[in-house]
Amino acid sequence: MADTRGRVKVETSPKRIRAYCGGHLVADTFRPVLVWEIPYYPTIYVPLGDVRAKLEANGATDHSPSRGDATLYDLVVDGRVVTAAASRYLDSPVPELRDLVKIRFDAMDEWLEEDEPIYVHPRDPYKRVDILGSSRHVEVRVDGVTVADSHQPRILFETSLPPRYYVPLSDVRLDLLRPSDTRTHCPYKGTASYWTLDTGKGVHEDVVWIYRSPLPESQKITGLACFYNEKVDIILDGEPRERPRSPFS
Repeated sequence: MADTRGRVKVETSPKRIRAYCGGHLVADTFRPVLVWEIPYYPTIYVPLGDVRAKLEANGATDHSPSRGDATLYDLVVDGRVVTAAASRYLDSPVPELRDLVKIRFDAMDEWLEEDEPIYVHPRDPYKRVDILGSSRHVEVRVDGVTVADSHQPRILFETSLPPRYYVPLSDVRLDLLRPSDTRTHCPYKGTASYWTLDTGKGVHEDVVWIYRSPLPESQKITGLACFYNEKVDIILDGEPRERPRSPFS
């Protein structure tokens, strides 16, 4: 099933999806429905019959211009109440949604695709990540200062984002980096830690990151540094590249 009404795409996934809260199974379905409420990634909706927890309407509603009015529910599992953790679009103009339950991703302790955990948000089946070894010459300059220079990058190509150039730490001016407390999480790559860059001419917060223990499918970038090419100057094989526009600009 695939459908698009306005800004909303709806598609049934062949993956088994399970959600847990407090160690208890909340939902278990072999027919999850992915709904693109925003363009960047889908939201998981579950058939009502595959929800194992009790749903109690809490009197609140939420309006979506494309999906209609949602009734909000508290989710009760083994005596624990998770407030407004679920919603239903009982009279949605998108008929596929009317018998489904949306369970807030961040309200659950664990989500599984088949038998593997997923983090941050559901994965988009139309998003691909390719990591390729390369011998291209990558230079990174900030404030006119060369902060990285490598002939052995790993280039990460991710759907809808600019290429990312991951380089060995030995090719980076580590003396210009200050550890940051910032951490970000990606469902495809894992958890990244950051550095702030101080060129002596300016301080640039959180423009450099590293995945020290990435998820299995992204192991090829383990221990490599990457710069936001939206915020630094990249020279590729001697040719300056324009700074791309992206959600991270």
